[in-house]
Amino acid sequence: MAVIEVTDLRKAYAGQTVLDGVSFSVEEGEIFGILGPNGTGKTTMVECVEGLRRPDSGTIRVLGLDPVKDARDVHERIGVQLQQTQLPENLKVWEALDLYASFYARPRDWRELLEEWGLADKRNARFGKLSGGQKQRLFIALALVGNPEVAFLDELTTGLDPQARRTTWELIKRIRASGVTVVLVSHFMDEVEELCDRVAVLSGGRVVAVDTPSGLAGGEQRMRFTLKGEHLLDLADVPGVTGVSREGNRVTVTGRGDFATAVTAHLARQQVLVSDLRIDKRTLEDAFTALTGPSF
Repeated sequence: MAVIEVTDLRKAYAGQTVLDGVSFSVEEGEIFGILGPNGTGKTTMVECVEGLRRPDSGTIRVLGLDPVKDARDVHERIGVQLQQTQLPENLKVWEALDLYASFYARPRDWRELLEEWGLADKRNARFGKLSGGQKQRLFIALALVGNPEVAFLDELTTGLDPQARRTTWELIKRIRASGVTVVLVSHFMDEVEELCDRVAVLSGGRVVAVDTPSGLAGGEQRMRFTLKGEHLLDLADVPGVTGVSREGNRVTVTGRGDFATAVTAHLARQQVLVSDLRIDKRTLEDAFTALTGPSF
């Protein structure tokens, strides 16, 4: 069941189009990624879905509700971690959770969240004294204190060191495991590959692709090797092969699926010896660059 449905969403500022006919849906229980170059409208799109910005046109439904007309009901059922979330430096951890809990009619017990997200020993710590990873755990707890059905996390791991990023990934997986649908805005390819069930790629104010990370990274792959001799059988009819080229003894074979196994087996059966065999797999970053163009 779709918990978010966006159709033909458009938004412009001062005559400049930011979102130009965006459409996508998010299924219940998935981690859905929003991926795109900086300045391409990711945050604007998500803020329209959250009801923080009013779209110029198009339709948005979150849990069957209009986030503008039904703003109060929507905000009771979603949790939001904004890209530029900040708190007063002297605000204590428990004070922040207690404050956010007061915004909801039926909040979680914030004391449970302190334990759940490893902040119990930081209960009386001031926000300004927390490490980057501790702040991110607090932001997650704040997004969950309203007991949401959908959580929006915007660039959650920006600025964290590799260890803190991976720890945060595990926390995001725990959110989904608890039954909450997650919308994750990111520009990190490894993060999207690790976490997301599906991802929408945004470019030029449009959604240019929606698929699983592996689906986006799929397509043709390349296999390269050097012949130990002059003999090479025709590989064009090997299952999965889409092209073969040769420069001297250096051979490049392109194909789809498990074509590399089929090619290797074919060469072995025919006793064709090769060396320096390499398989270049298309990555999500390759797909992203192809879809959005180079960044300057």
